[in-house]
Amino acid sequence: MAVGKEIRTKISSVKNTQKITRAMEMVAASKLKKTQTRMEASRPYAENIKSVVGHLMHINPEYAHPYLSQRDTQRVGMIVFTSDRGLCGGHNVNVFRATVSKLREFQEAGIEVDLALVGSKAVAYFKRLKVNVVSAVTHLGDQPHVSDLVGTIASMTEAYKEGKIDQLLLIHNVYVNTMTQKPEINNLLPIEKTDEDLLQDHWDFIYEPSAEDLLDTVLDRYLESQVYRAAVENVACEMASKMVAMKAATDNAGKFIDRLNLEYNKARQAAITQEISEIVGGAAAV
Repeated sequence: MAVGKEIRTKISSVKNTQKITRAMEMVAASKLKKTQTRMEASRPYAENIKSVVGHLMHINPEYAHPYLSQRDTQRVGMIVFTSDRGLCGGHNVNVFRATVSKLREFQEAGIEVDLALVGSKAVAYFKRLKVNVVSAVTHLGDQPHVSDLVGTIASMTEAYKEGKIDQLLLIHNVYVNTMTQKPEINNLLPIEKTDEDLLQDHWDFIYEPSAEDLLDTVLDRYLESQVYRAAVENVACEMASKMVAMKAATDNAGKFIDRLNLEYNKARQAAITQEISEIVGGAAAV
């Protein structure tokens, strides 16, 4: 039964693959809870400091920080977050689509773009495209730290201060729930105003020590918080996507095994029937 042996070999191979995908699903599920905790812990600080900084756009401080000034957009910088590993469904593909769509939009408007990439998948993907990559960082792991992102942030903020870019965007996946993650494009620089409806009726700011020292520190912390939040949220999205993708792979492997078993049983039955027919034919001939 050469055919039956080949089918048994396929069944054994698919079962081994199923064991791997099931193990990867369990690992992703165990890591997802921890990444969710870090993501939720980063959100309140990032949202509150964003609100505080947004208020500063409504006043005229003694010190005009470059992050608060509006310019005509001639060149744009984009910080793009992806994962270092694959096998995570559409996690990276969705970010690539959003980024490429934005790149085309800027190209049609005659605006040049600089990219700062986070994640091995982004580096490999954009290396094949004719885009200007100014910095890249990979292998941040499941617990990224702000210190690992300082170089990426600095490469873009220094370019903004020097007038090399006029706008800075942040592109990453946003965690909605275990089944849903969507790419989002946020404006980092120049800093956007807070909606006037959310402002208090009477407010003012007193700077201590000075407007320059305070704004330099607060605005740098603001950028770091937004980029760090994107990093931890991206990891949570990666684990959720990987868990769902590996569960789908495990289920599909099970269905494939069932089909192979049915095919094997049919082949075995056909072989038995043929042997019986040969025996009966031989006996009749005698």
